[in-house]
Amino acid sequence: MADDPLFILVVISCAAVLIILMLGIGSFGIGGKVAHKHSNRLMRWRIGAQAVAIALILLFVWLRGGN
Repeated sequence: MADDPLFILVVISCAAVLIILMLGIGSFGIGGKVAHKHSNRLMRWRIGAQAVAIALILLFVWLRGGN
């Protein structure tokens, strides 16, 4: 599975979601002007990245026969 390009793309997209989530939580933890300026935008980016990751996972499962 590690040599499948679509699987690698799924892993990269899931890692991107995790990184964006950690950045958003980190800016929340800092608080103040940083949180006010960046937290909402980072969470919107996370939702978009999560939608892409879910679409790629579904595409992967569909193309591989669902088994």
